[in-house]
Amino acid sequence: MTHDLLLALLTFAIVTVITPGPNNLMLLASGANFGFRRSLPHMLGVGLGFPAMIVLVGLGVMQLFDLWPPSYLVLKGLSVGYMLYLAWKIAHAAPPEDAEARATARPLGFLQASAFQWVNPKAWSMALSAITLYAASRDLTAVLWVAGAYVACGVISTSTWVLLGRQVARLLARPARLRWFNRAMAALLVLSLVPVLLPA
Repeated sequence: MTHDLLLALLTFAIVTVITPGPNNLMLLASGANFGFRRSLPHMLGVGLGFPAMIVLVGLGVMQLFDLWPPSYLVLKGLSVGYMLYLAWKIAHAAPPEDAEARATARPLGFLQASAFQWVNPKAWSMALSAITLYAASRDLTAVLWVAGAYVACGVISTSTWVLLGRQVARLLARPARLRWFNRAMAALLVLSLVPVLLPA
């Protein structure tokens, strides 16, 4: 890969991962509710799960969808269902004053965050675009370059959104404020489904 193409790939990757979307809204909420350290598994799940998805998509997963077109509807149904579940979970996160509920509350784990990439509409769009633009040949080396770029940019993005959530938490010291923040994040997550549900 030439230096110019690599620079273009890195620019594309950082822009696509740093902009608001389902992953970043959930990372923001996790940072606000659980802090940086407890959000690390969630961050790693996004930061490594998405590049793993890119590798599998680049090496031919999309051919499975082409062979059985109804699978697109199955994917859409799973995406909507899982995102609604996560929105409900965020909306009902326990406020700090509820010590018992907070003790049992858990941020999204590594496997959950990794699996979420496969039902995240923005992740599918990013993966398909990145492969089409920067690994059109679909050879392993080109696909790994794209995945590597997303690993590097993912560190920046996941850290930024969780730290931003941690800073927001200072403004949400009152339980009522945190409760409203969580509801707002849940509502935004649900709104992010609108492009998926609208007919193409």
